[in-house]
Parts: sequence; structure tokens; C-alpha cells
Amino acid sequence: MAQIFPEWTNKLPTIIALIVAAMAIGIVGFFWYFGSPWYTDVGYRPSQPVAYSHKLHAGDLGLDCRYCHSTVEESAHANVPPTQTCMNCHNLILPESEKLLPVRESWGTKTPIDWIRVHKLPDYAYFNHSAHLNAGIGCASCHGNVAQMKEVTQVKPLSMGWCLECHRDPINHIRPREELTNMNWMPPGDQLDFARRVIREKNIDPPVDCSGCHR
Repeated sequence: MAQIFPEWTNKLPTIIALIVAAMAIGIVGFFWYFGSPWYTDVGYRPSQPVAYSHKLHAGDLGLDCRYCHSTVEESAHANVPPTQTCMNCHNLILPESEKLLPVRESWGTKTPIDWIRVHKLPDYAYFNHSAHLNAGIGCASCHGNVAQMKEVTQVKPLSMGWCLECHRDPINHIRPREELTNMNWMPPGDQLDFARRVIREKNIDPPVDCSGCHR
């Protein structure tokens, strides 16, 4: 009796299985990448109501981060500087600049500038700035080299997995207290011994269980 289907059709189940597997892997990979914070959040750079350049102030002029964000070592939140902080300098420096018109209007009307937040965590995640700085984690570890940014851009995903990587192995991020705001700091050759000593002296034990960040 003659065969109804040609011999090559015997391979159809294998071919179909391979196609289905490739499609499944492709779909998972698509959502794994394009749905992750590395794609959706990294690179976020909103236009601010004032053309404030961190590169000019923190980079070229060398202003310490804590001059404007003055509560980061004492508070869970990094404060947005009030208009008074801007006017401490700009009462005398470029007081008639058009770029500073929103600042002068804010100062005159006593209305806060409506800055747009760049680095945002969901409400169900708890993060304490002071705990991290007092443990020796510098600003650049989470915010990148802000001193080179004309406009602040999110450069880290701030995802749970990314945070846990540091909590499990913070050694390369721990730095001397005087280097906290140094955007160009790099771990020195003796970083391992230094970090282990700090961890031991300060009894640093970053939580890796759910209750550490979800309270």
C-alpha cells in the first residue's frame, strides 16, 4: 500500500516542537528585557522646571551633594533643596539671569519649585538614605556620576534584584566617609581589607529577607 504522506512529514512533530520552543523562548525573552527596569526605567530624564546643571554645580564648581541635599545623612529621605538654598548664592550670582526667573518667582511668591522626581521607588519598598550613607555607601553607587550630568538621568534600575546584589556583597561599594560624595572614587587595592574592617566595626549586615525592605 502506497504511503499517503511523503517521508519528510515524519519530521514535522520535531520541527513544530522546535518552532514552539523558539517562540516561547522569544516571548519570555522579550518581556524579560523590555519589561525590566533596565529598559523601562534606566535612561529616564524628565525636563525640569529650572535648567539646573549638576555638571556645573557639583562637577565644575565642586559643590558637595550635601549642601543642597542636606538631610541625607540624618533622614530616610533625600530632601529636595528649598528655593532658599538656591538664593543663598543667586542673590549675588547672576541675579538677573533669565534661566533663574522661575527661582526668583518661587522666592517672591513663596511657592516651592515643582521639581520632577527622577529616582522613584514603589510605595511598598522602604529605603533609608541615612542608613546607607552611614554604612559607607556613596551617592554614585545608586545615582551614577551626577557630577557629569547636565540633566539628572536614572542610570541604575533600582530593582529588587539589583538591590539584593549589593546587599549580598557590598564590599566594592563601601568607601571612607570623606569619599561619600566623590563621584570619581574607585575601590583601591586594599578595598577588601578596608571594607571587611568597616563591616566588622559597624556590624553591617544588610537584610536579604522580605521584611528588610517591605514593611
